[in-house]
Amino acid sequence: MAAILWGLNEMKKMKLGLSALGMTLGLAASGIAMNASAAAPTLSDADFDKAKSMYFQRCAGCHGVLRKGATGKSLLPKETLKKGQKRLEKIITHGTDGGMNNFNDIFSKEEITMISTYIQMEPPIPPEMSLELMKERHKVYIEPKDYPTKPLHGLNWENFFVVIERDAGKIAIIDGDTKEIVDHIDAGYAVHVIKATEHHKTQKPVNGVEGRFWYTQGRDGKMTKIDLWQKPGSMLVAETQMAYDARDVAVSGDGKYVIGGGYWPPHFVILDAITMEPLKVVSTRGTNVDGEYVNEARVAAIYTTPNEPTFLVAVKELGQMWQVDYTDLDNLRIEQINSAKYLHDGFFDPTGRYFQIAANASDKMVVVDTKERKLESMIDVGTKPHPGPGANWTDDKCGPVGATTHLGEGTVTVWGNDPAKHAKNAWKVCYTVETDGPGVFVRTHPNSKYVWADQTKTPDVETQQSVQVIDKKTREIVKTIRVTKEDGKAAVHMEFNKDGTEVWVSVWNRKDAGNPTGEIVVYDAKTLKEIKRIKGLTTPTGKFNVYNRTNHVT
Repeated sequence: MAAILWGLNEMKKMKLGLSALGMTLGLAASGIAMNASAAAPTLSDADFDKAKSMYFQRCAGCHGVLRKGATGKSLLPKETLKKGQKRLEKIITHGTDGGMNNFNDIFSKEEITMISTYIQMEPPIPPEMSLELMKERHKVYIEPKDYPTKPLHGLNWENFFVVIERDAGKIAIIDGDTKEIVDHIDAGYAVHVIKATEHHKTQKPVNGVEGRFWYTQGRDGKMTKIDLWQKPGSMLVAETQMAYDARDVAVSGDGKYVIGGGYWPPHFVILDAITMEPLKVVSTRGTNVDGEYVNEARVAAIYTTPNEPTFLVAVKELGQMWQVDYTDLDNLRIEQINSAKYLHDGFFDPTGRYFQIAANASDKMVVVDTKERKLESMIDVGTKPHPGPGANWTDDKCGPVGATTHLGEGTVTVWGNDPAKHAKNAWKVCYTVETDGPGVFVRTHPNSKYVWADQTKTPDVETQQSVQVIDKKTREIVKTIRVTKEDGKAAVHMEFNKDGTEVWVSVWNRKDAGNPTGEIVVYDAKTLKEIKRIKGLTTPTGKFNVYNRTNHVT
């Protein structure tokens, strides 16, 4: 695993001096990074490699590849050495109330000891990645000329659920009608996001079909293309690797381009969406909203604007939204829109004009006007907002609203998002709902009278395994649903079916992550009663209904 994480055989273990004046990005000589003190923590070569892999898989997303911190705190030796081995082990074991999970059901005691030592040592720096290397890792399994002209399986593919099986490195395709698993497709390690060509007001996809082709983005930087019209077993049609650590992907409104965002190297890459050949690389390193140069300026999220021929690229550490016009790749036009740190994930308002994205460290929701290509507003919300794909609905008093859960507190914050017809409520907090613990996702559907919120980011096991259902009219929690009671499992991420009559909730098998002991629990969206459990899934996380996601149903 470690070889994959650091670009196969391209990175040697490094002995690095990371003083405030002298950090460099070149590959250093082999050996283990050491602190200046004679009593500095040490690990064997094998343990160092294992801890490095563990950190990449479970910690780098919040704390950064270089461990400088972002959504999570800095884990550089100058901070971790002060806490000491025992204190670090306790934090990693039990988690914190600020949104960090406990890891005693994922790591063994020995592994917790090992990673606690590792984060007191200087972090290794991974290599860069060239366009040439990306092209070498481009593979085509089915040529575009051989794509079928109609579905080959006879199933209702528009009601498929595309499900991330995180620790299996796979994507499951589930028939939303029969609740049967159609296929398990090989994808990148720990796929974070998967997206399709979405409905666009001014553009039509070159193949004429929205939602047919889906693109995954793995934590290992592998991007894959899936064709839902192919027979099960043949749905993976192409792939490439565009980074060593990555998070998000989006497809242009015309279906010509797909874009992937890198955590490391910090860049975005535009590819030919038909063939998956990499075309253009753009670095996101630069000066943040505080005027400081940032080397690890990661791309946290990427979205296609529903009304404009542009991508929105969230550059996390810079606190900037980049609106990238894809109509001329040779003369790329980019508006760099200053907002707040650390940008993470978001969603559009119902009109598709305004993009609402969380700035975790600033406790704000940032709003971008994609028509004017400028900052519209910043809304003060709770601690570390995290809306996931978000939720929009109409409130009786405030009119159209959006909402977010929070990583740092048990609250759902709701704000007005209709400046055209409800100007006095626009971009102002309408109300808040207190939940039992921090969460990651909030979802609803136009045909549902409820909003669902998970509570995954809490150390309390019972709360972690429960979701809460909020009545849109009364603004109160009407039910807390205990999705699972099994040890080492958590409830995460909700998704409605096409017509909004069902809600699908993932049971994430944290403890037995490498095996298919996870499941999806399907609930009646009106009665809130359980309908079915879909078993045989490995750490199911995000799941995306084809119709809802391609038609911006939130």
